[in-house]
Amino acid sequence: MKIYSYKDLTKQEVEEICLRQLEDDVNIQERVKSIVERVKMEGDKALFDYALSFDQIRLEELFIDQQEIMTIAATIPAEAKAAIDTAYQNIKTFHASQLLQEDKVETMPGVTCWRETRAIERVGLYIPGGTAVLPSTFLMLGIPAVLAGCKEIVVCSPPQKDGKTNCYLAYVATLLGIERIYLVGGAQAVAAMAYGTASVPKVDKVFGPGNRYVTQAKQLIQGNTMTAIDMPAGPSEVLVLADETAIPSYIASDLLAQAEHGIDSQTILVATSSKIIDETMEQLALQLQVLPRAAFATKAIENSYSVLVNDLEEGMKFSNVYAPEHLILATDNCERLIPLISNAGSVFLGNLTPESAGDYASGTNHTLPTSGYARAYSGVSMDSFMKKITFQHITTQGLRHIGNTVEVLAAAEGLDAHKNAVSIRLKSLD
Repeated sequence: MKIYSYKDLTKQEVEEICLRQLEDDVNIQERVKSIVERVKMEGDKALFDYALSFDQIRLEELFIDQQEIMTIAATIPAEAKAAIDTAYQNIKTFHASQLLQEDKVETMPGVTCWRETRAIERVGLYIPGGTAVLPSTFLMLGIPAVLAGCKEIVVCSPPQKDGKTNCYLAYVATLLGIERIYLVGGAQAVAAMAYGTASVPKVDKVFGPGNRYVTQAKQLIQGNTMTAIDMPAGPSEVLVLADETAIPSYIASDLLAQAEHGIDSQTILVATSSKIIDETMEQLALQLQVLPRAAFATKAIENSYSVLVNDLEEGMKFSNVYAPEHLILATDNCERLIPLISNAGSVFLGNLTPESAGDYASGTNHTLPTSGYARAYSGVSMDSFMKKITFQHITTQGLRHIGNTVEVLAAAEGLDAHKNAVSIRLKSLD
């Protein structure tokens, strides 16, 4: 892991090291474009072929139904079932708190405006299943979709080696009332939900994290279909900002928690002393030795770096340029830093708040913007599954109050029909 000194970096150099490594995106774009186009043209046939070539599974059907989901779910270990139940309740509680009804506002006498929410009718949830199957992602996406009242929830996840899904995803499906899981992964899953096939329904919005292929596919279909996406969420990343009150073993565990996602994950340590960095490097080496996914984590750590800063405020300046998916404030002084945060997907405060708590069970959503998109995107929430529709109602009194204003502005813009739509009403009132 390379170490930089913030004071020695120019503004341009800071921006350069904050760029994510995307050298192969051009090649990925071409491959994804080919996959998406084939799914669009061939539908189910392409999906069966990709399951065989990418997943090495010869599928008889592209989905498992409710009865099979229940059978698989029944095999879940009791301890895992209890853990999922706890996570489900916490995530549901947090997201349900976001269901707020806005008040009507009288902008002037007789003119009332307000907003009402409506669920997006058909949503597609992509649950990754490459090097790790993620029931936690199913909870994070499925719970707000159900709470929002989405009429159709389409779930896609790659088939396992037995050509089915695992007991963890199946159990989550039973909690959410999902009756089918489509055995489709990668860019082809995104394409199937965007265009629809004989088996996979077309949706209005696609949700879910994934690798660069999934991210590219989401961006491609957003520009070429009427299907929206939640955000361009790519490889996972974390930035830990630490001072002398931090605990190096904790920092190392947080860095590795992200690094084990995959070789393209990125872990950044921003620290106020060389001692913290050195001790964290020692802990990384020790903890890597016992990780089953050490090969992934090691490669990710090699592509990551540390930044030495003078103080926490300087560290926050760097963090806001990097705009991390996950920001951990490993300091006893975290509260005073909160107002300084402008760009981050989700923030973890203090030495006893590991990022993995947010990944699984604290209640906040773990589907977050990566690759610097936290500058403009929020993580998934209840709002992601709903639309806000504005309403207005004008009474006789209101039309008399607002009428002249509209007429004058319409005339100034040379839009006489706009003006007349008001004038004709005012004349009828007179």
